Amino acid sequence: MKWNQALQDYTHYLKIERGLSENSIKNYTLDIQKLTAFLTEYDIEEGPTSISKETIQKFIYEVAKIINPRSQARIISGLKGFFNYLVFEDYRKENPMDLIESPKIGRKLPDTISTEEINDLILAIDLSKPEGERNRAIIETLYGCGLRVSELTNLRLSDLYFDEEFIKVTGKGDKQRFVPISKLNRKYINLYRNEIRVHQKIEVGHEDFVFLNRRGKQLTRAMIFTIIKRLAEEIGLQKNISPHTFRHSFATHLLENGADLRAIQQMLGHESITTTEVYMHVNRTHLAKVLNEFHPRK
Repeated sequence: MKWNQALQDYTHYLKIERGLSENSIKNYTLDIQKLTAFLTEYDIEEGPTSISKETIQKFIYEVAKIINPRSQARIISGLKGFFNYLVFEDYRKENPMDLIESPKIGRKLPDTISTEEINDLILAIDLSKPEGERNRAIIETLYGCGLRVSELTNLRLSDLYFDEEFIKVTGKGDKQRFVPISKLNRKYINLYRNEIRVHQKIEVGHEDFVFLNRRGKQLTRAMIFTIIKRLAEEIGLQKNISPHTFRHSFATHLLENGADLRAIQQMLGHESITTTEVYMHVNRTHLAKVLNEFHPRK
């Protein structure tokens, strides 16, 4: 079996049997491509069914010289998954990654911004331009509903249940969930829909997407990043923010104001409560406040 065939089969498995998104599949296959590039560079002729533990260890050693421990751990995890697949399909008898340990890394706390900084970003939007109303609705929805950037770009008009005060969100693995949406958030989406979007010439096949670019097509992830970066520069924000920053801030601010962790988990679409629990570590002063307020022997 050659690497190209193994990669093609694995991609098919991730998509059909695991139901992963295109972005997740791309990340998984990128790890394998790094390994094959290493083999080519060092003229090592070992296929996916014959590659040895020693060769893998040499690859990890070289990788460790140029990337941080967190990225190194992700590559190791990705390769373990790939070789587990080969073992499962009886292409190999053992996983060459079994004895390779990931570097010890602490849990990375999510970056957040304050409500004041979010207000400043929104106030910096130029509403005199047609895209201004759209950009305000985007920021309000990212923060107001805690969406991933892909969930925002894929949001459709048919997903808006404003009478019921919910939106339907399609998350990782095409799993759907209903997320509450505030009156303010609904107001800004409707302003964009009724004042700006309604006058656009929309490309065929893009009619149902909520957020469109100037050409009437679905907005890309990259464009959302660009919008946010420009706003951060406009207000001189000395933080490296991204669309995900608003999702982290959404969860953190809810928790700080007394929201139930299980409710936050459902709104974020986390499969495991453990993933949501990272927000418990963001603001320790909040935890102390909870203890002082609710413990019987305070």
